[in-house]
Amino acid sequence: MTVKAILEKKGHDVFTLGPNEKLSEAIRILVDHKIGALVITNGDRKIVGILSERDIVRVVAKEGAAALDIAVRSAMTPKVKICNENHTVNEVMEIMTRGRFRHLPVEKDGMLDGIVSIGDVVKRRIEDVEREAAEIRAYIATA
Repeated sequence: MTVKAILEKKGHDVFTLGPNEKLSEAIRILVDHKIGALVITNGDRKIVGILSERDIVRVVAKEGAAALDIAVRSAMTPKVKICNENHTVNEVMEIMTRGRFRHLPVEKDGMLDGIVSIGDVVKRRIEDVEREAAEIRAYIATA
């Protein structure tokens, strides 16, 4: 199973924000859409960072309420791990586990093409395991 299959099922839509927007706007988007991260892009969908709830908590803990007025670029993670549509579910799980993050942007031709969350990956892996179990049961029943 690949990232391409996940995106075909869930879609390629990603909530993004520019690096010069205020942190308060990022928080509003996260809350309004019940999501855990925003991909930070420049005008042509080139990925320049990612902003997670964890990034926001870190800045608010340090700066207090004043953090709401700082630019997203000051709070985001600039070195973003990415994947492409050919990565397998297992490869994506390994990248997320090793990096200790829950959202992985998908890049195609140097531009943002989607995002995969740990929830997407776990859901797909469970579907695979259930399908394999059903195939084994069917094989045993016909043997």
